[in-house]
Amino acid sequence: MSLKKQFLKSKPVCKVTFRLKAKEAGDATSAILVGDFNQWNENVEPMKRLKNGDFTQTVELSTNNDYAFRYILDNGSWENDWEADSYRRSPISNEDNSVVSV
Repeated sequence: MSLKKQFLKSKPVCKVTFRLKAKEAGDATSAILVGDFNQWNENVEPMKRLKNGDFTQTVELSTNNDYAFRYILDNGSWENDWEADSYRRSPISNEDNSVVSV
């Protein structure tokens, strides 16, 4: 898992590429990225699966913010990004959520 950040000079936006590696995804055939930036909506377009089995998605986020997020594998299993910038306790599940800071 990893996060790649590209800050834009023309506007206060950062393009963040989220990558869930195949070894962390296990046997999953699909992955969905959910978080503060999409109101934790599970009915969004799935992440793109690469030939090597990794999943990836790029999202534009407003700068000077922290965003909690997680991955949902095969519409059931929730997974954190263990290379996230930090972690925050979820008010709903009492588990930690991954956090990206931009």
